[in-house]
Amino acid sequence: MSKEDNLNKNWKKDFPILKQQATNVSRRDFAKFLTLVSGGLMVGSGLVAAKAYLLPKEEVEGEHFVCKKDEVPLGGTRAFVIEGSTIPYILIHLESGDFKAYEQKCTHLSCSVFYKPGTGIIHCPCHEGSFDAKTGDVLGGPPPRALPSLEVFFKENDIYVKASQHEEHAV
Repeated sequence: MSKEDNLNKNWKKDFPILKQQATNVSRRDFAKFLTLVSGGLMVGSGLVAAKAYLLPKEEVEGEHFVCKKDEVPLGGTRAFVIEGSTIPYILIHLESGDFKAYEQKCTHLSCSVFYKPGTGIIHCPCHEGSFDAKTGDVLGGPPPRALPSLEVFFKENDIYVKASQHEEHAV
């Protein structure tokens, strides 16, 4: 008996299923599988919605130091997280000299956004969403609402942020 015959014989002992039977799936098994997957997706979506409804978004309270003015060049950005929070923010030094701070998560599917220097646009690469860097308003793509912003202010050469006035009164 050759080595190849021996391998085939041993393989058939380990895997006694015929090749034709291995590719056949009954309609009932397929329907059970689809039902299970659909049910799992439904439960998962329900849990995400319940979490969003029952656990509201963290509110920014007080004033928070970000960095020194000279640490962010004209047209540059700085990512930061406020102490005690997990939400990422982006500080943008616009070419006009203004500083703006926005949540760094797209309002469509929470992908990370970035500023395109010289364009005045904050871009989301996931689904080609774009926001106005001066206001945070949606310019194009699928995002349903403007980027949440923080108010930027200065104490000498230090840059601080706090909750925007229009967000404090939002329901």
